[in-house]
Amino acid sequence: MKSDQAFALLKEAGITDNIETFRKWLREGRIKAVGITIEEDSLKQFMKEFNHPDKDQIINQLKAKINAQNNHIIGIEKLHETATHTFFRQREKLNKEILHLKKENQKLQQESMDLLKENIALRDQLIKLKENTFTTNQQNSPSNESSSPFHADKQKLGLSKLASNQEILSTYKELLKLSHPDHGGNAKLFQYIKSDFDLFRKKIKN
Repeated sequence: MKSDQAFALLKEAGITDNIETFRKWLREGRIKAVGITIEEDSLKQFMKEFNHPDKDQIINQLKAKINAQNNHIIGIEKLHETATHTFFRQREKLNKEILHLKKENQKLQQESMDLLKENIALRDQLIKLKENTFTTNQQNSPSNESSSPFHADKQKLGLSKLASNQEILSTYKELLKLSHPDHGGNAKLFQYIKSDFDLFRKKIKN
């Protein structure tokens, strides 16, 4: 067996990884060799009888290292257990908050729908009231109007006798906007108001 092979065996067995120590053993004859050839029987006997001077110390160090690793593993397991418990507790809390927010959202949606329905009902009542006012004023309007050419318009719009043409015009525009079908208004009432509005503008021009 060559010396490098013998040294590799000693190193693998954990006896030494120092080449000078190996050469010292050869010089001392603890491992017999002929030239660069190592006697296998001598090497085996040496490895069998070899007593590492720090053997007990190394064993104690290994035991301490193993204990430290075991304690580290126990610590990690406890940390993992705590983190897992905290995670599930936070997830449960989050789920409760999400459920609460969903209920609040549903409640707000229902309130919004109720307000929307109420708004639509109020708008329909207003349109109906305006329509009845216009119809009543038209039916009760005398055939011979007052000396003012805009007296009938003021009556229909519920304005004062002293109202200006600009006030009449603004009121007509507001009613047209309110009753416009694109804004959810009544098409029939819109046409009725627009007819009176167009007539009013002609009277202004004349």
